[in-house]
Amino acid sequence: MPTEVALLESHALRVEQMGRVDVLDKVKSLVMLPDGVHVRTEDVARYFEVSTASVRRLTDRHQQELISNGMRVLRGSELQSFHSDMMSLWGEGEVGSYPQAATQLRLHTRRTVLNIAMLLRDSDIARCVRTYLLDAEEDLRESVASLDRRVTRVEGCLVGVGNALQELGPVLSRMSHRLDVLDRKLDVTHQIVGAISLRLTDVSQDIARLDTRMDDVARQLKDLSRGGLG
Repeated sequence: MPTEVALLESHALRVEQMGRVDVLDKVKSLVMLPDGVHVRTEDVARYFEVSTASVRRLTDRHQQELISNGMRVLRGSELQSFHSDMMSLWGEGEVGSYPQAATQLRLHTRRTVLNIAMLLRDSDIARCVRTYLLDAEEDLRESVASLDRRVTRVEGCLVGVGNALQELGPVLSRMSHRLDVLDRKLDVTHQIVGAISLRLTDVSQDIARLDTRMDDVARQLKDLSRGGLG
């Protein structure tokens, strides 16, 4: 797990954390300009509870890194245009209190402020932000490790299932063969039963014919008996 010192000294580690701007408001409310996008150097200093000069010195030392994360300096017509936009967004009763820079204005975004939090050593607020970032990263690492362990257990179970299926394969094959043999025996049995049924039908017909002949013989004997008596 990265340490606070590593975060202060490693540009690569800071880059990894630049998407976590949500941490700023979890530590302390960051008051933005009316556009909801920018803050001034004075606002950054107020957020970190340090002097404006401290923030300016830090931004001078790490200018390129901060510019890559949204810091910019407005001058001339660009500055006047920005002031005009801010005054149009400011409430009517607050226009007079909107501070306008005379010659230039250094603006910061949330990413810039987070960047400063990872560089500013003498601020309790900045330390809280760094701690929050590191704790969140540790929680994420633990979650990933836990997920990895769960996946490993599932893979282990799948290996066991695979082995069981391999062992079950021959058993299923033997059962299938026995069922095939049984099916053939049942077919033969059905054929025999069918033949017996046909034979029984023939016997029944023979018995019926025999009954008829016996009835005829009985009548003939009666007729003979009557003739002899007469």
